[in-house]
Amino acid sequence: MRAGPDFARMEDLDLAGRRVLVRADLNVPLAGGRVANAARVRASIPTFEQALAAGAAVTVVSHLGRPVAGGFDPAYSTAPVAACLGEALGRPVPLAADWPDAGPAPAPGELLLAENVRFLEGETSNDEPLARRMAATCDLFVMDAFGTAHRAHASTAGVVRFAPESCAGPLLAAELDALGRVLDRPARPVVAVVGGAKVAGKIELLENLAEVVDRLVVGGGIANTFLAAAGFTIGASLVDEKRVPFAAALLERAAGDGCEIVLPSDVVVAASLSAESIGTVKPAVRVTEAEMILDIGPESAERLPRIARDAGTIIWNGPVGVFEHRAFAAGTARLAEAVAASPAFSIAGGGDTLAAIETFGVAEGVSRISTGGGAFLEFLEGRKLPAVAELEAARTRVRPSNDGN
Repeated sequence: MRAGPDFARMEDLDLAGRRVLVRADLNVPLAGGRVANAARVRASIPTFEQALAAGAAVTVVSHLGRPVAGGFDPAYSTAPVAACLGEALGRPVPLAADWPDAGPAPAPGELLLAENVRFLEGETSNDEPLARRMAATCDLFVMDAFGTAHRAHASTAGVVRFAPESCAGPLLAAELDALGRVLDRPARPVVAVVGGAKVAGKIELLENLAEVVDRLVVGGGIANTFLAAAGFTIGASLVDEKRVPFAAALLERAAGDGCEIVLPSDVVVAASLSAESIGTVKPAVRVTEAEMILDIGPESAERLPRIARDAGTIIWNGPVGVFEHRAFAAGTARLAEAVAASPAFSIAGGGDTLAAIETFGVAEGVSRISTGGGAFLEFLEGRKLPAVAELEAARTRVRPSNDGN
């Protein structure tokens, strides 16, 4: 068990008349010069409105994609994001193309958006001179980008060391509060559902969850690896052969620690994966060498509502089948419905999970939908997020001089 994060929060501070620099996560998809999905913009609006209502002069910074640092690339300009922000806020949002070194400065009650922070050399390497230049533009730095809190970049972690004052924004604080609730003080029993393609990227996640949860439900390629470890034939299914010994060891260790790892008892198979593939349901013990497991079967799917109904806390990361294809979507659809219908406190995160939530229309039933992918996983793995560590340290240390000496 861990102590919860100890940092200053924006809602507890006086913002009136102060220059407030907000690091947000506005890394949104673009299409035809416009924002194609404004979910991340909408998630940040309450933070901006709170700061504006308090009389702050607000500058917002974010990255967008992965441009080459050191120059301007119109394909990665945040100009479309500024337009989207303006529509959401009902006011013009100027773009500060030359931030942090020049350009307009907002007046109290005004907000502007800086150009893509990854255009700046030294951003991703957490360059100290760049962090100092960023800090010099504000009286208060607000870290509100949970989706990038696992990156030690100049605009996420470095600036905290040199800003006059730093705090967590409402969105970041809410994410950390929710994750702390499910890991440190959960209502039991705790159920985790982990799906997706490969075990390799989720070893630490699975190990950490097995020590915390009462039931660990696995699906997708991860379930195939565990089925192979349990001695099942998985045929031509996606499997992480190198991680089969790990899965076998975790099955044995989890049983001794009181964690039940739930494997599918029946599966949906096909000879290949394509839009024309037709699925066949069969017991997991009867998969042949020529078949691919592409979803959990109806018997396994019907266990999920019972598991979710009895849970006190649910953690969901990853689909249990190839839900992008209709023939193999039933398991993930049933999972999404089960999580949404459960009275348990539920938190879901990861790109594929969010896509499933949107596909099956269950967002209102999930207690907390995380805005972070990598940060969500790293926190669940038990790692300290660099930006959060800096915010915690900022409460006790004497701030270094920002004069460059």
